[in-house]
Amino acid sequence: NMAGFSESQVNVEGSTGVEVYQNQQRGGESSSQLQTQDANVSALVASISQLQQEKKKLQEEKQQLQDQLSLTKAPGVVPPTSPPIICPFDWLSFDTSCYLISRNSRSWPEAKSFCESEGAHLAIIHTADEQTFLWERLPRGHWNAYWFGITDAQTEDQWKWVDGTPLVGGFWEVGEPNNHINEDCGYIVKTQVLERVAVRSWYDAPCSMYLPYICEKEAGPGASTALPH
Repeated sequence: NMAGFSESQVNVEGSTGVEVYQNQQRGGESSSQLQTQDANVSALVASISQLQQEKKKLQEEKQQLQDQLSLTKAPGVVPPTSPPIICPFDWLSFDTSCYLISRNSRSWPEAKSFCESEGAHLAIIHTADEQTFLWERLPRGHWNAYWFGITDAQTEDQWKWVDGTPLVGGFWEVGEPNNHINEDCGYIVKTQVLERVAVRSWYDAPCSMYLPYICEKEAGPGASTALPH
């Protein structure tokens, strides 16, 4: 019996040793699995962190695009509008000036004085647009001529405007000015000949001739309301 017990004891002890070994093996496997799981969790956390950073970057880019889009859709800043041009009765408005095309005739010096008495001056014409605007409003006739603000009375062939500035270019007819008979003042002509054009309509003539004339003044609230003469 003792021998049997011992054998049984041995068998039990042997069985217990195997189980212990197996448990140790299982413990090692569990530790390895935990390490693998920890590594997977770390990798997952890193991936999540990277995704969060990418999401934040995309949100910032989206906000920038939305800001740019809102700027393109926003109504533009409307510049302050200029006050309407106010000209006296029967004066014509163009750009920032008012013009009077007279119905009576004066010599060039008299026309100059009259325009000045109205707070104006004989017309100074710098651009083709201004020239065309005035010319188109002149009536056609056999030889409808109108004084404007140019003269070379001070020095022959040195044409100057009434404000003292020199003429640059101009809209002379071919062959003009020619100073045919002491012709020191300029006028615009419009005839029945349809081939005549605005930008070739200036002539020179003696300043003592009596012609209609064109006055010009700056437009504005203080413009005179005098009736045309």
